[in-house]
Amino acid sequence: MFNTFIRKTYSMAYGFFTATHKLMLGTILAILTTQAAQAEDTFTIIAFGDSLTRGYGLPEDQGFVPQLQAWLTANGGKNITVVNAGLSGDTTAGGLARIDWTLTDDVDAVIVALGGNDMLRGIWPSSSHENLDGIVALLTERDLPVLLVGLPAPTNFGPEFKAEFDAMYPAVATKYEALLYRYFFDGFGTAQDTAAISQYMQDDATHPNAEGVLLIVAHMGPMVLELAR
Repeated sequence: MFNTFIRKTYSMAYGFFTATHKLMLGTILAILTTQAAQAEDTFTIIAFGDSLTRGYGLPEDQGFVPQLQAWLTANGGKNITVVNAGLSGDTTAGGLARIDWTLTDDVDAVIVALGGNDMLRGIWPSSSHENLDGIVALLTERDLPVLLVGLPAPTNFGPEFKAEFDAMYPAVATKYEALLYRYFFDGFGTAQDTAAISQYMQDDATHPNAEGVLLIVAHMGPMVLELAR
């Protein structure tokens, strides 16, 4: 009788363990399946640029990429993930040197926002143009959609410099059929009026403050959504 009791008890315990194990395994598989499906549905965009992209001078959650991510999530882009690949001080030459190893297998599209530091250093636009062309050419070879973000040069470098610098963004975008957002600060609505945009800039008069970034991403956001279609 005692042996019978042991066998029944063992059988009940084993049955309970087996059922529990199956339930746990089923739950784990369901979670993994959901995560895998979510990963497949995620559209990953690399924000590839300099300090403007990086969010220089701002708390981490107020920079360009976090605010763009928040805007996209609130405006129909919940499946889009934006990865910050901004590097303060970077030039088009630096971007060309690092673009290849920045691209992982999960990247679906790239925002390229470089050239500001080239301009500030007085690097002749023909060199910057060549580097931008190399970056976008590589992305095109990888079948990655590109949003190219431009910056106009000031007049103090002379009319020839300005004309050539300003023209390189549309030239590269046209050559590779990339989307073009002509001016990073277009969201301010007063692109060339320094006095008017000062309220949206940090004290260095070069980088946007948190309010300025909010305007930038709200204006650029629809084109980023287009990039993800």
